[in-house]
Amino acid sequence: MNLADQVLDVNDDLPIRTDKPVHSGKVRSVYWLTEEDSRRLIKEKNYDVSEDAPLAIMVISDRISAFDCIWHGEQNLKGVPGKGAALNAISNHWFKLFKDNGLADSHILDIPHPLVWIVQKARPVMVEAICRKYITGSMWRAYSKGERSFCGIDLPEGLIKDGLLEDLLITPSTKGILKGIPNVPEVDDVNITRQDLISHYSSFNFQAPQDVDRYEVLLKEGFNVIDNALAKIGQIFVDTKFEFGYVTDSKGNEKLIYMDEVGTPDSSRIWDKEAYNNGVIVENSKEGFRQFLLNHFPDPDILLNKDRMPERNALAADNELPLSAMMELSSTYISIAEKITGRKIELSANPKAEIIDILAKDYGLVD
Repeated sequence: MNLADQVLDVNDDLPIRTDKPVHSGKVRSVYWLTEEDSRRLIKEKNYDVSEDAPLAIMVISDRISAFDCIWHGEQNLKGVPGKGAALNAISNHWFKLFKDNGLADSHILDIPHPLVWIVQKARPVMVEAICRKYITGSMWRAYSKGERSFCGIDLPEGLIKDGLLEDLLITPSTKGILKGIPNVPEVDDVNITRQDLISHYSSFNFQAPQDVDRYEVLLKEGFNVIDNALAKIGQIFVDTKFEFGYVTDSKGNEKLIYMDEVGTPDSSRIWDKEAYNNGVIVENSKEGFRQFLLNHFPDPDILLNKDRMPERNALAADNELPLSAMMELSSTYISIAEKITGRKIELSANPKAEIIDILAKDYGLVD
């Protein structure tokens, strides 16, 4: 079996019936269903949403994004085998655990295939909700240069690299470019304070000031649910990013939900506990791939300096990464997914054909 055939890289060309342009992100593509198909599926499948809720098919790819670029490998490998299925399986597992623990629902209504979600349209909160239990990465780099205030929170002196923080820190940033908010620069992914959120809650798409408290509770409790579950399988939950939005259920209740993905190797850092206790960091997340890229190229500043994006894009487009690096990342994703879910991740011989077949037969969404 050809390795490249097992990778779903182009995921915005499926013949799913839609009357809107397909939205293709770095990893996922979103197909908005027609109003007729949305209403039909809500009725047929008894989804707990309002009868006129817009639905979408979300197809995850195996593309690998790092430093805001898409990378590829030798042997025509346009992605990482098993990556998409691993990410979806992990997110599905945590979303179910959140619901079982009485936290909140997610945007996912149905899972027709390991690479596919049927989702309801949510009104997104324009905040990247970041939670940190250890000081590492960009926060450590800033701290080591003397910075002590992060998102309005003052950190003490004497912290050590990769060390445990005294408290679980919430360090939010903007999702997209937000305009006209005092003290918030009009650029993507800029740090904001809790006071910014409370003072200008509607600018961030919160419905009410108390929803800032609600999102913090869901963020901390969601973090703790994942943290406790990972501890049982010898893993440390270091930091993560959550996203939230609003939906209306079948009874007309508006509620704040989890959306996007949660607790995955793409959105989180996960360390091996035994190695950490022995003073070694073993990454079970995409962070290891980022470190590989920084070591692989002679000028790592291209990857870290946002002013050098044209060079960075050229680097990603013009360089085939070693097959060994892509397969090591594949092993990381599949291994941590199987540990978390307790189930084997099966690689499809032809994922695109499988998806089309299921969506045609079971959902009537392919002409």
